[in-house]
Amino acid sequence: MTITTVETRGQTLVFPDGFLWGAATASYQIEGAARDDGRGPSIWDTFSHTPGRVATGHTGDVACDHYHRYADDVRLMADLGLGVYRFSVSWPRVQPDGSGPTNMRGLDFYDRLVDRLLDAGIDPYVTLYHWDLPQSLEDHGGWPNRDTAYRFTDYALAVHARLGDRVKTWTTLNEPWVAAFLGYGNGVHAPGRTDAADALRAAHHLLLAHGLSTSALRSAGVEEIALTLNLSPVITHGAGEADAEAVNRADVLLNRQFLDPALRGVYPTELLEIMERRAGLGHIHDDDLDVIHQPIELLGINYYNPTYVIAKPGEPADPAWPGSEGIGFDGSDEPTTAMGWPISPDGLSSLLVRLSHDYPEVGLIVTENGAAFDDVVVGDQVHDADRVAYLDGHMRAAHAAIEAGADLRGYLVWSLLDNFEWHDGYHRRFGLVRVDFGTQRRLLKDSALWYRGVIERNGLA
Repeated sequence: MTITTVETRGQTLVFPDGFLWGAATASYQIEGAARDDGRGPSIWDTFSHTPGRVATGHTGDVACDHYHRYADDVRLMADLGLGVYRFSVSWPRVQPDGSGPTNMRGLDFYDRLVDRLLDAGIDPYVTLYHWDLPQSLEDHGGWPNRDTAYRFTDYALAVHARLGDRVKTWTTLNEPWVAAFLGYGNGVHAPGRTDAADALRAAHHLLLAHGLSTSALRSAGVEEIALTLNLSPVITHGAGEADAEAVNRADVLLNRQFLDPALRGVYPTELLEIMERRAGLGHIHDDDLDVIHQPIELLGINYYNPTYVIAKPGEPADPAWPGSEGIGFDGSDEPTTAMGWPISPDGLSSLLVRLSHDYPEVGLIVTENGAAFDDVVVGDQVHDADRVAYLDGHMRAAHAAIEAGADLRGYLVWSLLDNFEWHDGYHRRFGLVRVDFGTQRRLLKDSALWYRGVIERNGLA
């Protein structure tokens, strides 16, 4: 299904009462303070300090220094009128070795942050895992090791014990597809391993961690739990049966590999066949899918672009897509962001409508949407018209999806701040707020000022 949003350009659109507006960040990308107050090393510390892994040798050692500047950053959020701030907790800051005693000094930071947010009238949305696995757990096998899922559950409960009296919305995982297949499949993300079987096992154990921690958090009294996935409509320019099969298989590998176990308690048959061929099925225990399939209140959607495929006989599997033999990942004709990602707001509309149709039991929230562009500072201003146009188009797409029946409850921009953009280092800027990484000076871009108006109106002019 495709919903055209271009026709709403220039029209005033109002979102439903109570619609949530906010922004998102992740711990390793902004916090810095890599060795402060007992924090242990994560896989991203190790990866970024390994020559050749990250552009220009950049690391997250300092990043945006949010650990020390969080109070100023919360004032910026309040100035923009954010209702929600989604942030992740650094596992090695809480448990330096990934298990054992809680590092109370690490939790103190999140305690201060949550209090400051609530004082500013901003709801804290906690994400428990945004890819910074403690290095000690990676040394014991990482996510391909089943035990990591149990260690994650212990960690989740430790964070909840400290923050659960004030934080109401808890997200277990952010983008397990990326953690599994870019971390263990093609190795462009930490920990940089390249083994298809390990990637498939990691994906299952991440889902197991979601299910185990969801059950544990529910028992501890949490009422609103979310899972955040990077989801994308899969599109082909081909017209043959082989092209349609390529679309279905890519959809299984990217989307349904996580949606169906978490929300239906089953793996797609096509995926099980791929798993058996590439990794075996011994890592899937008899009751795992029952554990994974826990009721949740929100599905977080991180959307950036569609995935384009075409049948391409003889093409080997992409290392990030085990089981994608015979599929070409074709480009598109749309304009792109600085990441080279096609700009397609209509893809967000179709995705949201599909999700509400296929998985009506769960509410939806856009937990990430945004774009990197080559910003230029002129005096004390950043006139990022491309980003404003990008956000406007995608918000209109979100509104169109609501009009078509999608149960969409909020929209969070990625990202609040320019930050450490993983293997691209500091060369890609997604923020509403420009960060000078030399001085740590913050500067509201035009997009931030525009977004403040959107929030004030609860809509688009």
